[in-house]
Amino acid sequence: MSALRFLTASLALLLAAAPALAASDEHGESTLVWYSINFAILVVVLVVVARKPIRTFFADRRDEISGEINSASEMLNEAEVRYAELQRKLVELDNELEALRAASRERANAQRDRILADARAAAERIKADATAAVEREVVRAREQLRLEASELAIELAGGRLSSEITEADRDRLVDEFIGRIEDTRSMRPSGGGGSR
Repeated sequence: MSALRFLTASLALLLAAAPALAASDEHGESTLVWYSINFAILVVVLVVVARKPIRTFFADRRDEISGEINSASEMLNEAEVRYAELQRKLVELDNELEALRAASRERANAQRDRILADARAAAERIKADATAAVEREVVRAREQLRLEASELAIELAGGRLSSEITEADRDRLVDEFIGRIEDTRSMRPSGGGGSR
């Protein structure tokens, strides 16, 4: 309200000084005075007429800016909370990644050990199979060698006998064989059936 009184008093002084200024019309000074008076009247009218809307505008603008500051402050607080949460999650993610890496290393080591154990077992089986196969081949070769040796011995003995035995030796061997058969027959117990 005091601003309105000040403007009204200023306007009254200008209007009181207007006739004196109008009398001195040197170098266009009265025109300047009238422009100043018109401007002062315009300001007074604007203040009187537009004071309430201007005051309302600035109050609304102040409230809007205050609301925006509060909203920005809330958003900043939310962003800081979210940032802290993301930082915590990032640390947890690093821990989880390290745990996954450790678990992967453990699984890889366990799988490597299992593969090596399987390979050793397979090598032992192959070695045992090869040893058994070699032993079977040795036994078969020995049997084959014995068979061939016995056949060769029979052949050599037959060849030697045929070259060294005479006709008289053959007759004597046949007589001895027949004698043995007859001795074997006579040693048999006789059955209750009687003689033939």
